[in-house]
Amino acid sequence: MAVIFVTHPDFADHDTGVGHPERPERLTAVAEGVRRSGLGSDLRPVAPEPATTADLERVHDPGYVGALERFCRTGGGHLDADTPCRPRSWDAALLAAGAGLTAVRRLEAGEGDAAFCAVRPPGHHARPAQAMGFCLLNNVAITAAALAERGERVVVVDYDAHHGNGTQDAFYDDPRVTYVSLHQSPLYPGTGALLETGQGAGLGHNVNVPVPPGTTGDVYRAAVDEVVAPLVAEVGATWMLVSAGFDGHRADPLTDLGLSAGDFADLTAELVALVPPGRRLVFLEGGYDLEALRDSTAAALAALAGERLHTEAPTGGGPGRDVVTAAQMVHRRAVQEGASQPGGPPTIAPRWGLQDGDPL
Repeated sequence: MAVIFVTHPDFADHDTGVGHPERPERLTAVAEGVRRSGLGSDLRPVAPEPATTADLERVHDPGYVGALERFCRTGGGHLDADTPCRPRSWDAALLAAGAGLTAVRRLEAGEGDAAFCAVRPPGHHARPAQAMGFCLLNNVAITAAALAERGERVVVVDYDAHHGNGTQDAFYDDPRVTYVSLHQSPLYPGTGALLETGQGAGLGHNVNVPVPPGTTGDVYRAAVDEVVAPLVAEVGATWMLVSAGFDGHRADPLTDLGLSAGDFADLTAELVALVPPGRRLVFLEGGYDLEALRDSTAAALAALAGERLHTEAPTGGGPGRDVVTAAQMVHRRAVQEGASQPGGPPTIAPRWGLQDGDPL
């Protein structure tokens, strides 16, 4: 299966400074992962086209877009304690924001079965009017919004160890995009609780699975089987977008989860199999141990090509299984609540009715 690989050398121009974990060397590690994936001619390198202002403003406030560009181009600095930018950061951010849109066009032209966007700066913490958490523009949300505007039913699954608060905020009341986050809790940014299920027409379209430190791959696989797969069927998803943060790896210096590259191989394969070929798109988010990032990238790319590359064995035996069960129950209740609201039929059919004795 052919994999479109979208990246650009100008991503290295986003200078975060000495000692910052989100550094240009991350994409050097990704490039080594590409070589280790063994894809060969099945990998189709593509340069992204920069996102337009109209593309950005499907997600981001126009005032924020203009202010961010001016701040970068006039010298930059720190947008918050964790999020620096420099004059070249704006151009890198536009390319990162356009990478998914470029990938969609190439997939729809029949050039590949799936796509991997190796971009920086990452995006899933960028809120509609705020940069944070190393992120300037929300790359995955910008692509999801463009697809939704065309009538596609989009599911975004985020397995970065940090909750993607920016993506959640972008679609919290929007039933066109369903967001599922599997993340460590407690951890930055402190959002992503079980009971954050969406609001208004988006109720039931936001699902959080906040797992404890030490969680292993068997819990993540259970979440895909028991939460994500039924939800994809419920909404009739036509596109799967994955925020692939590899900072859940047990070697990552910023987190405390217990995943391996083998787990990322399995997770990626199982997620993209939920939609047809040609509608599968993965975005690089976190991952700050360079060897773990290299191995996890190789595993995820091989999975996109229909292969399983287990340079590390999948993991099991850690905590967090109860959180998956709780996420199921919370989602069921949100769907029932949405179905009882006036204003027309629910956007998710309430097939998972609560049973007597169920918690929550």
